[in-house]
Amino acid sequence: APATAAPDHTRTAAKSDWPGNTPNPTGGTDYFIDATNGRDTAAGTSPETAWRSLARANATTFRPGDRILLKAGEQWHDEQLWPKGSGSAGRPITISAYGDASAGRPYIATNGNVPSPFLAGGVKNPATVGLTGAIVLRNQQYFDINNVELSNDDDFATNITAGSYVRDGIMVSINADLLPAGADSIMDHFRISDVYVHNLDGPSYWQRIHYGGVNFQVFGSRSYKEYGTGGYYFKDVRIEDNTFENVELHAIQFAFNWFAADGVDAGQYDESGKFHEGWEQLWVRTRDLYSRDVYIGHNYAESIGQGAIQLANTKNMTVEYNEVNGYLERYDSVSVALYLWAGADSVMQFNEVYGGPNNEYDGTPWDLEYTNFNVTYQFNYSHDNAAGWMSYMGNSSNSVARYNLSVNDNGVLVKNMLSTNYSPTYFMNNTFVYDGADLDYVHDETFLSTVYFLNNIFYNSSTTASTPWYRRTGALRHAVFSNNAYYEASGTHSSQEPADPDGVRVDPKFVGDPAKYITGAGVDRIRKAAAHFKLRGDSPLIDAGRYNPHLGTKDFLGTHIYYGNAPEIGIAESRIGEKVTDPVDDNPIEDEPGDDRVNLALGKPVTASSTHSGLNGTLGAVNLTDGDPATRWAAADDAAYPITLDIDFGADTTFDEVYLDEYTDSGTNPRVQKFELQRWDAGTGAWVTFASRADGIGHDLTVTGFGSVTTSRLRVALTEQIATEQYTPTMTEIAVYRTGA
Repeated sequence: APATAAPDHTRTAAKSDWPGNTPNPTGGTDYFIDATNGRDTAAGTSPETAWRSLARANATTFRPGDRILLKAGEQWHDEQLWPKGSGSAGRPITISAYGDASAGRPYIATNGNVPSPFLAGGVKNPATVGLTGAIVLRNQQYFDINNVELSNDDDFATNITAGSYVRDGIMVSINADLLPAGADSIMDHFRISDVYVHNLDGPSYWQRIHYGGVNFQVFGSRSYKEYGTGGYYFKDVRIEDNTFENVELHAIQFAFNWFAADGVDAGQYDESGKFHEGWEQLWVRTRDLYSRDVYIGHNYAESIGQGAIQLANTKNMTVEYNEVNGYLERYDSVSVALYLWAGADSVMQFNEVYGGPNNEYDGTPWDLEYTNFNVTYQFNYSHDNAAGWMSYMGNSSNSVARYNLSVNDNGVLVKNMLSTNYSPTYFMNNTFVYDGADLDYVHDETFLSTVYFLNNIFYNSSTTASTPWYRRTGALRHAVFSNNAYYEASGTHSSQEPADPDGVRVDPKFVGDPAKYITGAGVDRIRKAAAHFKLRGDSPLIDAGRYNPHLGTKDFLGTHIYYGNAPEIGIAESRIGEKVTDPVDDNPIEDEPGDDRVNLALGKPVTASSTHSGLNGTLGAVNLTDGDPATRWAAADDAAYPITLDIDFGADTTFDEVYLDEYTDSGTNPRVQKFELQRWDAGTGAWVTFASRADGIGHDLTVTGFGSVTTSRLRVALTEQIATEQYTPTMTEIAVYRTGA
């Protein structure tokens, strides 16, 4: 039996009138389609001469300014709408509704009647990829789509769990293989609004392609290197006021580029010499393939199979006032609710996410993703997400998360960190309210490069358990905490709590009861939920924060960020004290002194008995003395013990302290069980052991107690591997000091 029309969500009630009932403002031709009384042999240019089928529209090449108007209350089953042609600047082609204002949206129920986008073996088929929507546009531009209802599932009652199915609501694509030489490869101007998409089904495993309610993708079967630069992207796009229910994989998926980017030859080096595999998509930046000038706002998504709003390869994007109610509900791999991958100069704000899964890997509402440049999450509200608050992949520059509210995201607050960053990341003025007895950790892996935590509130409501800050030794070694508030309802602070000389350990005194946080107000009233966590006038957190330019200019409630002697801690500034109109950071946290001793090994040559050949030869021993904890050396998988690392000082050097550090990430544990420190004895021509350990290295190990050693060469001999570890050691740094020198 054909799928039946689902009832309209309360957010999708019919308007007072349909756009097609008013004159065409562009002067183009209107074409009408009536599934009951239309005739495909008719002219189609009036309601009385309407066409019947979508196939009739699919066979027509429309001109700029034309409108394709579907009759309200009508349904088209087993059909797909793919009109041909493109609009032009100021004269888009419009797909919309006409007819009885009291009738429901015109409904296209494609029922899975779309071609497969794959050839044998799961390879994308250039002829059919991108043709999987109820509405399809391919290599077309200047389109407005509004006031329609869409579904694409042959059986609403049964969830697909096997096979290969790709089904979209609206599928807009650039197919680079089908663009003739010299053709425009930049698709401009799309407006998608007041569309209701429901019941898109597909399997709950990765098919190496994205699909969803509204889906923009770029396809090319060859390497990105074979296509031109500065093209193959979308421009000037607005996706707003739409509703998505029970869809796979995503509610909105925007601009993921699918050029062949697998294998070592698809990778490239960045300006710092760091190698990026092709899937990291640095090439989107270096070849200027970003989509741009995009607005995604005021959309509602409920019961989404994978990540609700997945965005990629875009710059100059604003994503705001979107509400996600349930995500990763039918998908067995990693994703998050709302995030941008390999993007730039974009902001996610005033979004609300709840109902997330309990997921070991990602599963969080937000994600600071790979290869992002200048991406900010601010003024967002997440609550009741079991996996945690923010996934954090790394490999990004100037990532900022500020003035966000998190309540009962009782998983991991800042989850993962899989790569070092180009520049520090800032977590500032966020308010975290959680149950320490249910929280997994504040951070579950190891921060691999500098992360600043300023002016945040960590509010643990548990009366029995203190905050679990980390699970890996050395997890917070690159995290700098300053002027944060730490509240433990139990009265007992964790021994893991980070050092924060200017932090406060008191009740923040919120104006509302944290246990009675606001839900159900709707994303358009998100500041009502935030105002619950303003500070009372007698709060000890007033004027207790620290200014930094990354704070921006306004708090969650729209208040200027600086009144009085200093900014507040948390998401809301109080108008107490004189307004500081143009604040200046006269005490930059970035300039705070670290270890200013002379590292006698810095820049000295290092010889390793074994070096791994992976990552295009970037794992050399030279990384051990470069002073950069973001680089590393690794031994070959078949290395024989002892594995030796020899530093040549070039002349006799005296020291009494040696610093060692292993590399770890989400899949890499410390691997050294035993090691020795040896000096070169020029007189005997032999190595002499002066210190040894049998309890491993791990992170930030300082070896002392061996007195003062003078030698021209130092050997670190790794003599035994931890028994439970499969792979050979990898280390980031060896430093040598003379105390007091």
